[in-house]
Amino acid sequence: MCTTCGCGDETNTRVSTLDGLEPTIEHEHPHEHPHDHPHEHPHEHDHHPVTITLEQNLLAKNDLLAAGNRGWLAGRGIRALNVMSSPGAGKTTLLVRTLRDLGDQLQAGVIEGDQETSLDADRIRAVGRPVIQINTGAGCHLDADMLQRGLDALDPQPGSTVFVENVGNLVCPALFDLGESAKVVVISVTEGDDKPQKYPHMFMAADLVIVNKSDLLPYVEFDVVDCLRRIRQVNPHAEFLVLSATTGDGLAAWYDWLDRSTSRSDSLTESLSDAH
Repeated sequence: MCTTCGCGDETNTRVSTLDGLEPTIEHEHPHEHPHDHPHEHPHEHDHHPVTITLEQNLLAKNDLLAAGNRGWLAGRGIRALNVMSSPGAGKTTLLVRTLRDLGDQLQAGVIEGDQETSLDADRIRAVGRPVIQINTGAGCHLDADMLQRGLDALDPQPGSTVFVENVGNLVCPALFDLGESAKVVVISVTEGDDKPQKYPHMFMAADLVIVNKSDLLPYVEFDVVDCLRRIRQVNPHAEFLVLSATTGDGLAAWYDWLDRSTSRSDSLTESLSDAH
């Protein structure tokens, strides 16, 4: 997992407002244990259990931070949607189209995740919506700490919507809870209809699966019914939409889903307010 591919090292992660400045964000990370203790343990032990422990500790730490993010977002009535896909599935095109049509209504902002460059964030910014770029370096996913830093820099208004465009990858992003309100997985018809079986963890985590680039269906081998069947095998509860972000076909159903999820978010915020 990510303990072996470099994702656990966040020293190269950069959060940018695209103005050439990295926002100043203060975080307290107390380290109360001494660092000069002797290392007297033998080094002949099996390293596989250590790897498993590191993975468990990494995910446990992330889950705690995610819970903090979720509480912070819910307390302000902010809906955060974690949008995930493989590279090139059309996440950014979908977001650009959505922001043009509904950006003001949703009071939407974007946290953009990529290993390098601000190319996608520049496309978002051109629409006129606030965007924060997170470059992960060698990392192949966003995590809860990165989202916290992104939210601090974006400073979304209460009642707004934050689209989190994760790093293009169908593996690691599924394992890291960000504290989001919902997970949206985008696949394109050019990828084939077998992705739910090849990458089950991603589709098991999804609240909504969007099949994008439907305008290319006449030209590729992709069975929509079979794809839905494969999704249902791993996640019976995920919602399912077919659309083309380029032509606009099917976008009304996506916008309806956003409207319904906004209503659910408002109801949760009212419940939390009543509880206090």
